[in-house]
Amino acid sequence: MDDLKFGTRNKRGDYAPNAPAQTAPLFVFPPRPLALLKWVPHYFFPYSALFFLSAWAWWAWVVPPVEGMQTLAWGWVLKLFAVNVVAVFLWYFAFELRLYITRAQGNRFKYNGKFPADAKSDVFWFKSQNIDNILRSFLSGVPIWTGIQVVVLWAFANGYAPWVGFAEHPVYLALLTLVVPVIHEFHFFCIHRLIHTDFLYKWVHSVHHNSNNPSPWSSLSMHPVEHLLYFSTMFYHLILPSHPVIALYQLHMAGFGAVPGHVGFDKVELTKDTAIDSHAYIHYLHHKYFEVNYGDGLIPLDKWFGTFHDGSKEGDARMNARFAAKKARMNAAKAEK
Repeated sequence: MDDLKFGTRNKRGDYAPNAPAQTAPLFVFPPRPLALLKWVPHYFFPYSALFFLSAWAWWAWVVPPVEGMQTLAWGWVLKLFAVNVVAVFLWYFAFELRLYITRAQGNRFKYNGKFPADAKSDVFWFKSQNIDNILRSFLSGVPIWTGIQVVVLWAFANGYAPWVGFAEHPVYLALLTLVVPVIHEFHFFCIHRLIHTDFLYKWVHSVHHNSNNPSPWSSLSMHPVEHLLYFSTMFYHLILPSHPVIALYQLHMAGFGAVPGHVGFDKVELTKDTAIDSHAYIHYLHHKYFEVNYGDGLIPLDKWFGTFHDGSKEGDARMNARFAAKKARMNAAKAEK
């Protein structure tokens, strides 16, 4: 496909779509019913529906019966860990293989025109972004993911979490299922703002931001503290009346759902003439500018707090004005000392 029909490329080879990034028309005033109706399918497809189905697959074929989960035994815990490892590898590697190893679509629609594998950097283990990202994903990410999964399932099995059945409360659980992406967005925004404070950024979140040209494996490349905060989104279901399947869906939304925002391409080509939107632009701009777009746009929290960047020149101006005001406040505070 000709990506220049949909965007522009600068002298460095970096791509930007013509249309500015937009937040979802879900929490807007006044309401925009027509825009909301057009957007609704994107709320479900493809990723939310896929992660919901994967949660049911785990519940049906991976998670042991309730009696088995009541005891923390190595058998079922290691099985869960092994399945998570395989699933993460297959899901992440599928994007990596097509876009970054075979480079099936070259750098068409790629925000940063360069590929991470073509440049070595001392900030990464073995000077390789891919090796660093993969090791952090499997040495820290998947173990913490599985650990939280085990704790929550054990809590459900032993009555420490309010377990609600689908047969008794189908409407409530259906509504809770619909709210899972909203919970994820709220949680992600809150912990993301937290780890951008000076101390936590320096010692924790900077690990993730080393990948300023993100690729699929960057999705789960985090400091262990960030992994713990990020996957703790499943803990909401220890408080909310819920069901283990919905709790698993919440965790899969975080674990598998991190990939689309880090693919580094605006569109993923399916054939010579068709492509699907990645919806990665908002988060790519966060990796590019650091102090914008702490959320992914489902809830317009960044707009409400003045940290939204849509990729336009006007967005640059708003960001620069905010940075200038911040610098002025810091200088004024120093002058008073």
